[in-house]
Amino acid sequence: MDELKVPSCLGPPHAKGNTSSLTVNTSCENLECYMVLIQAEKTAIGSICFLAGPITLLENALVLVVIAATATLRQRPSFLFIGSLALADVFASCFFTTSFLDFHLFRRSDGPTAYLFKLGGVTMAFSSSVGSLLLTALDRYLCIHRASSYKVMVTRRRAVLSLVVLWSATIFMSFLPLMGWRCPTGLTPPCSCLFPYINQGYLACWTSFILVILALILGAYALILWTAHRHESSMTNIQGAAGTGHARMRMDIRLARTFGLILVILVSCWLPALSFMLADVSMLLTHTQQRAFAFCSTLCLVNSAVNPLLYALRCRELRVALQQLIHRLCEAGRCKKSTENFSPGLPSIENCTACSGNEMPRNRDTQLSSISEVVDSQVMDMRK
Repeated sequence: MDELKVPSCLGPPHAKGNTSSLTVNTSCENLECYMVLIQAEKTAIGSICFLAGPITLLENALVLVVIAATATLRQRPSFLFIGSLALADVFASCFFTTSFLDFHLFRRSDGPTAYLFKLGGVTMAFSSSVGSLLLTALDRYLCIHRASSYKVMVTRRRAVLSLVVLWSATIFMSFLPLMGWRCPTGLTPPCSCLFPYINQGYLACWTSFILVILALILGAYALILWTAHRHESSMTNIQGAAGTGHARMRMDIRLARTFGLILVILVSCWLPALSFMLADVSMLLTHTQQRAFAFCSTLCLVNSAVNPLLYALRCRELRVALQQLIHRLCEAGRCKKSTENFSPGLPSIENCTACSGNEMPRNRDTQLSSISEVVDSQVMDMRK
């Protein structure tokens, strides 16, 4: 008789039933039934994690250091949101890479508490990352839509308060399974086929939460483009067709290209994994679907690696601050090396004067920072 294939979450990969007796093994005694990757898939996904993990960590750590070392950037709400995004992506690079490789590649079987703690760290990192993207999008919307009153509405105190609320909410939601909202049957249905010990109700709530945030991000950028289009149309009517419109590309087109790239990357990285999570709530997933989800989940890490390039390093002010920080470090190294050539008891006044004379000037307050140079250059035009 033909063998009946059992969904992977109902038993180990070798579990099979016999149609003659119409009985199947519906028990999952350990975590090995969730470790479904074959050797070739382990190599491919492991390569992605080993490459994207360190790159994500270094990029976002660099952004955090630059913001922390520059006083003017620390006072700006926009850079506080970017710093929050970088911090979340640092956590994502650490928690996701270590726990994912530990589980799927090294096949480490932790107990429920240890596993849910690791999963809570990953969930917290990705939830805070998407939440920080939402705050950044709302900040850009207010910057363009309420340009005249932006500095009054978005203060540093309100930005810090919004970040505290965001991180508190994501931490609480991420560790709910560890606090008791877990699958009552252990590893057998109705537990999730993708995450051991996870209740399908909790998975549905978290997935819906992330989808709502993504929808709000899309809505915020759509409103930004609509506002920019209205502003550009009014400026064209006032200045005439033969004006700055022919000298440079229309602002709304430039914004559409920039935000279009951001949204395509965001949706491409998150939608596949979220689709599998929604399917996990409504149906039993096969081994093939579980393996596909393992690959799609690495795209979330790739998104964390791309975020600094889209939201931070494309910002002119942050690049200037980075150059100034590197220059100060180089000057400090030269000064230290020069003074070491003299006797310990005889400090060189000439060298100290040279070092202080070459210090970079303080950062000047320029136009409001934004996601990219496109928004940077156009916000001031809209305020005039």
